[in-house]
Amino acid sequence: MDVQVGDQIVTKKPHPCGENIFDVLRVGMDFRIRCTKCGHEIMIPRSKIEKNIKKVIRKQL
Repeated sequence: MDVQVGDQIVTKKPHPCGENIFDVLRVGMDFRIRCTKCGHEIMIPRSKIEKNIKKVIRKQL
């Protein structure tokens, strides 16, 4: 899956605050994502997040 830093991802399962849109801060073996509603940052292994991504929203330059 082609996800880059600066993209937003929509996940199948929401964060406990109720939001399911996250900003991508780091990409590699692990992804660092930030919840767009509460600002909580999470570090998740690539294999786990790729199964949970519903849609990737690209940032327009």
